[in-house]
Amino acid sequence: MTMRSPARRTHGRAARTAVGMIAAGLVASAALAGSAALAGASSAATMTLRTAADARGKDIGVALDPNRLGETAYRSIADTEFSLVVPENAMKWDATEPTQGTFTYTAGDQVAAYASSTGKELYGHTLVWHSQLPGWVSNLDGAALLAAEKSHITNLVTHFSGAVSSWDVVNEAFNDDGSRRQSIFQTKIGDSWIEQAFTTARAADPTAKLCINDYSTDAINAKSTAIYNLVKDFTARGIPIDCVGFQAHLILGQVPGDLQANLQRFADLGVDVRITELDIRMSTPSDATKLATQAANYASVVTACLAVSRCQGITIWGITDTYSWVPSTFPGQGAALVWDESYSPKPAYAAIVAALGGAPTPTPSVTPTPTASPTAPPASGCSVRYTSTQWNTGFTASITITNTAASPVTGWVLRWAYPSGQTVTQAWSSVTTQSGAIVTAANAAWNPTIAAHGGSVQFGLNGAYSGTNAAPTSFTLNGAACAVL
Repeated sequence: MTMRSPARRTHGRAARTAVGMIAAGLVASAALAGSAALAGASSAATMTLRTAADARGKDIGVALDPNRLGETAYRSIADTEFSLVVPENAMKWDATEPTQGTFTYTAGDQVAAYASSTGKELYGHTLVWHSQLPGWVSNLDGAALLAAEKSHITNLVTHFSGAVSSWDVVNEAFNDDGSRRQSIFQTKIGDSWIEQAFTTARAADPTAKLCINDYSTDAINAKSTAIYNLVKDFTARGIPIDCVGFQAHLILGQVPGDLQANLQRFADLGVDVRITELDIRMSTPSDATKLATQAANYASVVTACLAVSRCQGITIWGITDTYSWVPSTFPGQGAALVWDESYSPKPAYAAIVAALGGAPTPTPSVTPTPTASPTAPPASGCSVRYTSTQWNTGFTASITITNTAASPVTGWVLRWAYPSGQTVTQAWSSVTTQSGAIVTAANAAWNPTIAAHGGSVQFGLNGAYSGTNAAPTSFTLNGAACAVL
């Protein structure tokens, strides 16, 4: 399967092709109508993946299916949570050139128009891939196949020039042992097909970033090293290559420990890196423990990207588990995305936000009481920031406690009352209980201390509500009142 700072996004937004602008008009009315219908839900969100990522100068992207934009929940999340979109299938070879020499851009133009109308960067995917090829490609010999490859790349890149900021030029060209995949391009053209693809793409659009993308390359292994050697060779010989995509289709509990080091070694070659197709699958059904581990895994990937200055951002391969590719490919596995089948955010959502904000990674709560006797700061020595994102009858809240006193807090208990009858259904990075309207959140085993002079901890929860979801108006930390931010 496949898959910047605000200044870097300017290129992706400033110039659009005439075709892209025409296509934008096709979705403008729907976009306005959708925005009006969703205004109430959107206004409730005070923190999103996008705002958190923007604050760190990173893209947060999603694989988009334009056919789903008519679904209210899908459209709402796509609109508010992401700064970058990549077409899940709309720009692949079978979708754009089903008959040789006849190009069809309808679905791709829809994605481009959506990106333009919502102020998002557009990442192109993918120009040459051994899969999802129209049948006619397989009937070509070497010279004809190379000509078709060049024609296909030139037409797509030219058509979307000015709209697409980066392209996955070549996708999944290597085997796990580091050898070249014996695709039709490799067997009929030979080793030069990858080089030819990049030089052709650069000629068609000198400003777009050109990337190579693959899976099972997240760790330092034979496959990633083969791509590393290719990038090193290309840069040494002046073959255009600007970035490397790491798909990161991961398994629960198996985030590589050397992910950051792997990203960094590519960055040291002078190319950008990007997590392009992130999802983290598990054996189904999911449960609280699996979801907490998944949250920690998502946060680990985000943290690795943040630690590498040339990591441009992270793209999640879809919105809801309902449409994930995982169950049909890996029977008995799924629940890989950040929103479940009901479009409810999982703990992974708050974990990503927390990781982008530098807060502790959410982890399953296992300790029923604080690990030390709480030491209360003075009434003026703490503040609490409470933010939430809601949907239908559920919400996810993120709570940050800041100690502004001169002494550290060792062992903390935060209490508040929900004013609208909300109930807590799940929490992480805390031990949280509820009695009536009163919620009590105590530290977990790994985060008992809040440093003096501005130290903070963050935890999160999922909850349910009926009617309204008003935020708490007061909090006490170890019995002392805190300022509410």
